[in-house]
Amino acid sequence: MTALAEESFAADPSPGQHYLNRELSTLDFNGRVLALAQNRDMRLLERVKFLAIFATNMDEFFQVRVAGLMDQLAAGIGTAPDGLSVSDQLRAIRAGTEVLLERRARAFVEEVVPGLSAQGIDLCDWRSLGADDREWASKVFHERIFPVLTPLAVDPGHPFPYISNLSLNLAVIVRDPSGGERRFARVKVPPLLPGLLAMPDGRRFVGLEQVIAAHLGDLFPGMDIESYHPFRVTRNADLTLEEEEADDLLVAVEMELRRRRFGRAVRLEVDATMTDEVRTLLTRELDLRPEDVYDGPGPLDHTALWQIYQLDRPELKDEPFVPVKPFRSGGAEGEAADIFSAIRANDILVQHPYESFADSVEEFIDQASRDPDVLAIKQTLYRTSGDSAIVRSLIRAAERGKQVAALVELKARGDEAANIGFARALERAGVHVVYGLVGLKTHSKIALVVRQEGEGITRYCHIGTGNYNASTARTYEDIGLLTARPELGADLTDLFNYLTGYSRRVDYRRLLVAPSTLRPRMLDLIAEEASFGPAGRIVWKLNNLVDPGIIDALYQASQAGVRIDLIVRAICCLRPGVPGLSEGIRVRSLVGRWLEHSRIYYFGDGPGSDEMDSGRFYIGSADMMERNLDRRVEAVVPIESTDLQGRLREVLLTELADDVRAWALSPDGAWQKLPVEAGINAQQRLQDLAVARVRRRLESDPAVAVTEVVAGAPAR
Repeated sequence: MTALAEESFAADPSPGQHYLNRELSTLDFNGRVLALAQNRDMRLLERVKFLAIFATNMDEFFQVRVAGLMDQLAAGIGTAPDGLSVSDQLRAIRAGTEVLLERRARAFVEEVVPGLSAQGIDLCDWRSLGADDREWASKVFHERIFPVLTPLAVDPGHPFPYISNLSLNLAVIVRDPSGGERRFARVKVPPLLPGLLAMPDGRRFVGLEQVIAAHLGDLFPGMDIESYHPFRVTRNADLTLEEEEADDLLVAVEMELRRRRFGRAVRLEVDATMTDEVRTLLTRELDLRPEDVYDGPGPLDHTALWQIYQLDRPELKDEPFVPVKPFRSGGAEGEAADIFSAIRANDILVQHPYESFADSVEEFIDQASRDPDVLAIKQTLYRTSGDSAIVRSLIRAAERGKQVAALVELKARGDEAANIGFARALERAGVHVVYGLVGLKTHSKIALVVRQEGEGITRYCHIGTGNYNASTARTYEDIGLLTARPELGADLTDLFNYLTGYSRRVDYRRLLVAPSTLRPRMLDLIAEEASFGPAGRIVWKLNNLVDPGIIDALYQASQAGVRIDLIVRAICCLRPGVPGLSEGIRVRSLVGRWLEHSRIYYFGDGPGSDEMDSGRFYIGSADMMERNLDRRVEAVVPIESTDLQGRLREVLLTELADDVRAWALSPDGAWQKLPVEAGINAQQRLQDLAVARVRRRLESDPAVAVTEVVAGAPAR
């Protein structure tokens, strides 16, 4: 394994500062993702996958976080809670990004590319192709690529063209041989075409920009091609809405999406061989500073590596895992379980991707859409997959005359256009579609099914930590509760009335709801643990810990003697292990095959809660960030079943024991990969535990279909 802890950008040699910088902590997280691509123990195409993920993460980081800092810089405002000015943060981001790009280049050029070649997968340079290959590629160029290209020249009659966000381009200097006049031209690499051209053998690939560059003479006939250089532009992609002034939120979001295409440039990526002349021209025309320009070896757009990862080479990837079925099968072979009977019998906890999303959450909504006794379905949709079974089920339910309400959050960053599309489809089917609340994002993951049973009704609920998205449910680790508890059904009814009408109820029976009750209740729970002193215990698993008020409360609990373990996947602004401040707090991060996305909050009940044998468990959609606590609608639910508490305890203890994928945060803010001693991979162990639960179910009930067990075994 390569050295993984070469730098930590949020590190501060002055631990007297109480907070770590959020933006630099994000860079640290991206460094942990990149470390997976550097890990020689991982299968080769998994390393390729993490190179692509790292590239996508960095694109989003610049589009949103760096863009926000540049807006603050232009406005002359903004100082982070850790005391860094905007200029200081931008300088630190520049330095940290350069270090990450150097690490990426070493992994890609020195290890991944040669490793792929040894496996018969070659990322070729155009110059290395033989005559026959070039002839074939030229034929493909003229038939499928040339008709799509639009070269744009810059001269007195043609202003500098708009360069779209994340587009890969060629900057071309052409010269008129008759008069010697030189001109700049831009050629955009078509984003709808694969970024790599696969040669006829399916084993060799050449970058599409290289194929285009080799045929620039066809795009500029009669001109001399002096030079060409690939470049890529990143723009501000955050959505800015004046919601109070919008008469129609749907129309306002559509207009803002069109405006966002023209967001200001925040980063320019160039080929290391680009001339100073072209670099200066691009920097000036894009209104960027020299420090906003990044160069380096290798392709500029590493997201194209997804094309390599998709190759049918199973021996170079992790063994596929088929999620287990979380319910006992029905009577006939292949018949789905009666979910409503199962939920009435006991609360059910499902953890994806170890347990099937299709056979739990999607099946829950599907059965509700078909069941003649179901009267109504209400659901929030934040991000969902393009071909969503849940959207189809909601449409079916509406067409069958059921009352169906869907709150579609149009402001989910990156999914606005998709959400508009399926929202319109829902409306056409007769679903009551609501687009969220002014000033708040609806981030809660909740569904309510109202069913006629006997002389009354029963309300069935799903409350989860992850989106209703079948695609991400295969790669994101998330947890959901299915329950028919009357008090939770009543709470969800009140919450949906708040979301769709004018209700302002805040005294929920069991739910903790942001922005009303979640923050004060979390602070009360932390303070209660502090009152126990050294007998107090807090264990949290979450994505991000940023909010200063929550961090300060955790510091106070630590100073009272409370033992605190935090499993934070990405951003952590708390500084652990500082004497007199946070010496009772440990922070770790797990980065591995599945993206750790669930939020679990545990609070002990005094003596005897060291190993979480007793206490209170909560799951939900909220991280501990100001936006989640104050500017989003979030739902966090207590898990009251002793059996399900045991499941959550198992998850937390397993992740605290991991030493294969775990990193630890030091008092100075540096992240260090833990040494492998026990060899515990929490994700593998939780996967094995899911399969073991199904096997026990089979042993206790021989009528259970054998396919339930086989489905959970690694596919060979």
